[in-house]
Amino acid sequence: MKTMLNIKTDRKLKEEAQKTAKALGLPLSLVINQYLKEFIHERRVEFSEPLAPNVKTQKLLEKIKKDIQKRKNLSPVFSSADEAIKHLNS
Repeated sequence: MKTMLNIKTDRKLKEEAQKTAKALGLPLSLVINQYLKEFIHERRVEFSEPLAPNVKTQKLLEKIKKDIQKRKNLSPVFSSADEAIKHLNS
């Protein structure tokens, strides 16, 4: 048997949640129901946001990715720590 759940939430939050669910191909009600099931099963609430690099770090990571693809600015492979230290001191 289905029932209605009425909650008050910020309009922008609801719109963003609907957009995100739609982008994932899911109805928002499915997302909410899944969270409710987890809440019941786990008996806890978890608030988190994935870590994201800032703009400066994102640019640096992109540059590093391009360098790796071009095999540029890479250190050689060392067979010992002494060999690596010798390379660093040269």
